[in-house]
Amino acid sequence: MEIKRWYRKEYPNDIVGCDLNKEATFEGLAECIDNGEDIYEYIGVSDSIIRERLFVKLSELVGVNYEVIYQEWLVGGNCS
Repeated sequence: MEIKRWYRKEYPNDIVGCDLNKEATFEGLAECIDNGEDIYEYIGVSDSIIRERLFVKLSELVGVNYEVIYQEWLVGGNCS
């Protein structure tokens, strides 16, 4: 699922969403977290609110609690 398309539909009034990487997907975001890579570089914006919203959606997609995604991002582990 493309992050930018989902985000713009879900949060149409957030103009920062226009700057999201159009190639980024939730699958790629999960891989980025798993590999300890810079997720802000991957998604194309350095906005913690957007990051939190994406983590919430990712947690729904992979069937885990948000806190699992967040902690894995902090330590760079396996979230999927």
